[in-house]
Amino acid sequence: MELNQLLGRIVDEVAPLRGSGVVADYIPALARVDPAHFGIAIADLEGRVRGVGDWQVPFSVQSISKVFTLALVLAGSDEALWRRVGREPSGNAFNSLIQLEHERGIPRNPFINAGALTVTDELISQVGDATGELLAFLRTESGNPDLRVDAEVSASEAAHADRNLALTHFMASYGNMRNPVATVLDQYVRQCSIELSCRDLALAGRFLAAHGVRRDGSELLTRSQAKRVNAIMLTCGTYDAAGDFAYRVGIPGKSGVGGGILAIVPGRCAIAVWSPGLDARGNSVAGVAALDHFTTLTGWSIF
Repeated sequence: MELNQLLGRIVDEVAPLRGSGVVADYIPALARVDPAHFGIAIADLEGRVRGVGDWQVPFSVQSISKVFTLALVLAGSDEALWRRVGREPSGNAFNSLIQLEHERGIPRNPFINAGALTVTDELISQVGDATGELLAFLRTESGNPDLRVDAEVSASEAAHADRNLALTHFMASYGNMRNPVATVLDQYVRQCSIELSCRDLALAGRFLAAHGVRRDGSELLTRSQAKRVNAIMLTCGTYDAAGDFAYRVGIPGKSGVGGGILAIVPGRCAIAVWSPGLDARGNSVAGVAALDHFTTLTGWSIF
């Protein structure tokens, strides 16, 4: 099926779901986003990108940023991180304190909040300005020099970050935090508050489809490292719904409560979808459905 025809069919298939679910109202700045938005973009290995719907409208990337901070940390020091964070699905809420206490301050994986805070702490230790490093990477890979942190979303999240603050302090109490808690939390919140469109996100994530190779042909990750990031996306990338996502969609994906999802077809393309209405587990209702239709129509599931 030709790509434009494919995208048009996906838009038609998910039309009844646009506006379904609820926006992330626990972050006030996100609560005002229209849940009826929908966009999807596909970037191939050569960097060509096509999209439909609201695919060029910027949105808050939220937890999808964790994919990129993880990749940047692994590019700098692979094994150091894995002494501080695990690689197993959590099966619990993404901001669970109970699991972190049970496992003595070692987060279950890099994509739950505690794990992502640890990754941010590691990136600060490597480069100093973790958010600046992330922004520079995203701007280069997307070809969009205007990408920025949304100051309103950042301030809104910082004002409602008590649980993340508790997680960071708890890990610090076990010696699993190298930088000041306030610094780590500030950098983490700012990373989650970066705005990207589906176009930007698909292009920025293309290196994972290209086995770790960046836009300019240089290697960010080895083929083995890229494989492992994709594996963690598949098993841990959609909160405690990763099993259902693998069952329905069948490719690596990372969601964010802004309604975005980055999905990877290794060796083929990166897909970004955005629709702000979330299900009970924090994943985009229309976004997951769109990716389900995509892999069904193309046959590009990894299974």
